[in-house]
Amino acid sequence: MARRPLHASLFTEEPRDSWYFERRAHQRNFRRIAGVDEAGRGPLAGPVVAAAVVLPYGIDLPNVRDSKQLSPSQRQACYEKICSVATDISIGEVSAVEIDRTNILAASLKAMRKAVKQIEPLPDFLLIDGPWEVEIQLAQKALKRGDQLSISVAAASIVAKVHRDAIMEAYHQSYPDYNFAKNKGYGTKEHRLALARFGSCPVHRLTFRGVPSKAANRKTT
Repeated sequence: MARRPLHASLFTEEPRDSWYFERRAHQRNFRRIAGVDEAGRGPLAGPVVAAAVVLPYGIDLPNVRDSKQLSPSQRQACYEKICSVATDISIGEVSAVEIDRTNILAASLKAMRKAVKQIEPLPDFLLIDGPWEVEIQLAQKALKRGDQLSISVAAASIVAKVHRDAIMEAYHQSYPDYNFAKNKGYGTKEHRLALARFGSCPVHRLTFRGVPSKAANRKTT
């Protein structure tokens, strides 16, 4: 069964506000519209995490925007607001081991698909950050800069980022040499110096440039 086809006129105008894409889908009788985004494509360590968020149609969330444009305190406040009002929220994670086994794009799309499939009942329309659709039999629209154009995608970007940051802060307790609590696995100067000194740990992505291939006790299954 193929995905439901989209009418060519579904998105024919320039977006004028953060509800534009949701409104156009709603006008075509889609009712459970999920924004989907990921966090953690670039880091040297940790999983890639995706979130799918279904918001009540038309709800006012004036401070919700692309998570990268928010300070940590602003992001946390938005996260708490989203969690209090969202119709549905789900998370999909793909580990560093699987990222190495496939590649970061495939892992990111798998995390998105996992997040979407955990929503019950399933959404009937997806708005996805980035140029690639998710391999699932649902009507969808991939949006470059979607986290800047769609309120639902922006909400998903915040949820994914806050969730992933919490994972990396927990990893810091097991692997304090790398200061994951601060760098969240990104390749900061401090992190790269730690890699040069200590080598990689079990949550590093061994296929990423700058990560030593030796990782003691790393699980490979």
